[in-house]
Amino acid sequence: MNAHVHFLDLKAHHEPMRSEILAAINEVIDTSAFAGGPFVAKFEEEFAGFCETLHAVGVGSGTEALWFALLAYGIGPGDEVITVPNSFMATAEAISFCGAKPVFVDVNPETYTLDPKLFEKAITEKTRAVIPVHLFGQMADMDPILEIAKHHKLRVIEDACQAHGATYKNKRAGSIGDAGCFSFYPGKNLGAMGEAGAVVTHDATLAQRIRVLRDHGQDKKYHHSCIGWNGRMDGIQAAVLSVKLKYLGRANAARRLHAYCYNYYLNMENHFKGHDGIVTPVEAPYGVHAYHLFVVRVKNRDHILKQLSARGIGCGIHYPIPIHLQKAYQPLNLRAGSFPVAEQCAAEFLSLPMFPELTLEQIQTVERELRSEVMLAECDHERAA
Repeated sequence: MNAHVHFLDLKAHHEPMRSEILAAINEVIDTSAFAGGPFVAKFEEEFAGFCETLHAVGVGSGTEALWFALLAYGIGPGDEVITVPNSFMATAEAISFCGAKPVFVDVNPETYTLDPKLFEKAITEKTRAVIPVHLFGQMADMDPILEIAKHHKLRVIEDACQAHGATYKNKRAGSIGDAGCFSFYPGKNLGAMGEAGAVVTHDATLAQRIRVLRDHGQDKKYHHSCIGWNGRMDGIQAAVLSVKLKYLGRANAARRLHAYCYNYYLNMENHFKGHDGIVTPVEAPYGVHAYHLFVVRVKNRDHILKQLSARGIGCGIHYPIPIHLQKAYQPLNLRAGSFPVAEQCAAEFLSLPMFPELTLEQIQTVERELRSEVMLAECDHERAA
């Protein structure tokens, strides 16, 4: 009998807010403020307050947020930008679309974020910036990254696209580096009903440059000071995000409770059964994890994913191929084995169902089915040996 636990249930997430969301959309329709405008300005002010930054600039996607932040700091052809290989493609794409070269460093084996001990070794005379990725909702270890970046006069642009509300030593994601970049893709902790993103910063000059870049390089209408792009945030998305932002703290608290339950049941069973076939996430002592995703590591991941799917358990893989091994980045000539931690993670990561409306019964079902499949896989391996 299939259990039917969704990986993500946006319908359940939106239902309690439906009337507020529809009212917000109707207000946009009534005022016809569809592209940019007052609803975007209102959300920008609210989101800057949430992130504890002086400025927020709404854009069309998280990818554009990263791209515009790099462009606004003048990063272009001949420059290098350091980041990690175990992120979504957009992190590297933004660097490439500036004409710069992505340079990868491996990640910490517990937090899966940029390893500060490897960061400085990757810096060359061409390095202009670093993009630490706050993966799955956990922030990178920012203090040593900032110290090294300051010593080498590098810009620090936080990829906070999965870290809405996460903290590092009581500082909000996006507020620590020169800029923080967010995605509001529908499945994110703070998700729009379509595409949207934002850059947050304390730097007024940077914020103004991004406002110009997102609007075809216009300082004012039909006066183009630079070559920009159509990267405005939609009014409807901004209005929806203003509604959902009010509930983000509660939703993140629910995610953390779900993560606690997952960890409790999975680690308890690991202990009693005398095996460690499931590696659960570690929350770094320096911060608060936002649990955009709850990602475990298992051997025989692809087989286990297939079996769980057959049992009605929705799981995912983030991400099956590290960026440096993607066909798109073959010109970098980086072979398998270049970043062993990231590559091992790519082979073992399994993302379990995680959304605020998840129930304890569903968590227990996922834990039971996952543990069963891992133990069967271990038995099969022992028999084969």
